[in-house]
Amino acid sequence: MPEGRAACDVRRSPHGGVSACARPAYALALMLMVMAALAAAPVRAAAARAVPGTPAAAPTASTARSAPSAPASIPGFHGPPASAPASASGPVQAKPAHMPFYVATKGATTIFLLGTLHVGDPVDYPAGQPFRRPILAALAASPTLALELSPDDLIESQDDVAKYGVCSYACLPRLLPPPLWRKLASRLRRNPAALEEIRKTRPWLAALLVETYGSLSAGLQTEYGTEAQLQNVYLPSRAKMVGLETLGEQIRSFTNLTLAEQREMLAQDLQETPAETVEDVKELHRLWRVGDADAIAALATAKSERLATSKAVSRALDNKIVYERNRRFTVRMLLIAAPSRPLFVAIGALHLGGPKGVLALLQQHGYVVVPK
Repeated sequence: MPEGRAACDVRRSPHGGVSACARPAYALALMLMVMAALAAAPVRAAAARAVPGTPAAAPTASTARSAPSAPASIPGFHGPPASAPASASGPVQAKPAHMPFYVATKGATTIFLLGTLHVGDPVDYPAGQPFRRPILAALAASPTLALELSPDDLIESQDDVAKYGVCSYACLPRLLPPPLWRKLASRLRRNPAALEEIRKTRPWLAALLVETYGSLSAGLQTEYGTEAQLQNVYLPSRAKMVGLETLGEQIRSFTNLTLAEQREMLAQDLQETPAETVEDVKELHRLWRVGDADAIAALATAKSERLATSKAVSRALDNKIVYERNRRFTVRMLLIAAPSRPLFVAIGALHLGGPKGVLALLQQHGYVVVPK
């Protein structure tokens, strides 16, 4: 979230889903909590102002399939196209994004795994068929949908961010080395209201704000995050959705960071220019569309190594907010999975690939994992 941040409402969609707010890398729920916690702050109005490297806002339009629209004042949000692009031979048939999708089997036990992106583009989910047929078939066959957090935890999450991430005074300048604070203040210099609000956050929350705003600035939309679209497909026929971690576990992944790790998280986010961040987000989106989980993990690792100000602290940071959660997700899905009762798992695409990803961990537990 932002360099001049706004909030989106946390509420159920007409289909029972929950609006999804942005975060391509770490935690969907934290993004929901952050945006909801700041909803009453001047940041909402400030987001309508110009921010360096940010495209102008455009009104968003909800669809029958999507979660509630995020506020049109958030820069980088654009409404879905009025019609499908046309060619000389007529309208082009839109196809859903491929997305990272895998089937893990061990005997009679099956786990379907979909790598999600917490922001997206309307073209990722065509109205007639928002997901590929193998994904829709797997959803139809699965009595349980497992997300990072349960929808109920998402709805109840707002107060925790305010409690653990927001101070009653301007604590951030005191918690950062002066050069890092000056760099952040310079980034927000054209949005004084946003700067005033971020002063009251702890470094981990400030980092989430800055990073997620990069996703929005890339022109992606929170209501087209995979989880929101997935729930709108799943809920009309089924209602059993569970979380692979609790709200407390997820937020502790951030609140238990040392001050050095929190500073490293923010410093990495500020190493790039806004334009460079937008290019990274676009590349992440491209890799997600083609469904390459290992390439996504490699991209994240390379970026972390490139931007690290302290290699040791950066490795500890990645372990706490990515790899420890990968292990937790794997243990929980193994507890839920049962013979002849397929489990559909949808978690951030970053958690799937690579030698420490969920797919590799399942293989270590004797599962055969194949792309679908």
